[in-house]
Amino acid sequence: MNLFLIIPLAAAGTAAVLAGIQRFIRRSVERQITGYQNDLTSRHCEEVENMYRQTRGWRHDFKNHLQTMQAYLEMNQIQQLEHYIHELAEDYNKVDISLKTGNTMLDAILNSKLSMLRAKEIPVDATASVPDALPVTDVDLSVMIGNLLDNAMDACMKLPPQERFVRIYIAKVKENLYLYVMNSTDGRCRKGLSGYLSTKSDDGHGYGLWRIDKVIRKYKGYCCRQDEGNVFATEILLPL
Repeated sequence: MNLFLIIPLAAAGTAAVLAGIQRFIRRSVERQITGYQNDLTSRHCEEVENMYRQTRGWRHDFKNHLQTMQAYLEMNQIQQLEHYIHELAEDYNKVDISLKTGNTMLDAILNSKLSMLRAKEIPVDATASVPDALPVTDVDLSVMIGNLLDNAMDACMKLPPQERFVRIYIAKVKENLYLYVMNSTDGRCRKGLSGYLSTKSDDGHGYGLWRIDKVIRKYKGYCCRQDEGNVFATEILLPL
């Protein structure tokens, strides 16, 4: 065979092999991302369902609580009544859907996460107020905020209860959606050339951080992450 024909054929064969490898890698990554998204969505749905199940249960028992308090009052057992009311208030605080942002989807995400944080004995200071309509899809909002608070919760769980805390501030700042999350950490944040790395695996790759950054790029936003000793903070701006 002519040498001038062999070389193009060899090159074509190599190109086909490389193209096949690229397709395999792309499909593999897509499967992993799809699996991650499905797990995330499933987890968020379970959290929301758990929150509303607790709320419905509390409301169901409310009549019994009133009867018990009435009985203490009729028997003039004021000290026992005060103790019962105190316990009741603590129980209610665990399921109270107290954060109302103005956006239904954001309310569902934040309150489900707040319920989880409180259940894990993580003190939370949260303030949020946003427009009713946001130019961010519900899925992107869930991915971004869900991962931010999941990461904060994971970091706090490495510490004893007395050292845990999460602070959340979300608002419209001029023509931007502003998100700020601060949490306590054990001070062992990992940073690479391109930014902070996940601490959940040895290779430093975490789909959570990657998905947050992808949403930010999609909306041409800005993100700043900082760690100062035992505190980690994330600041995000998304143009409205």
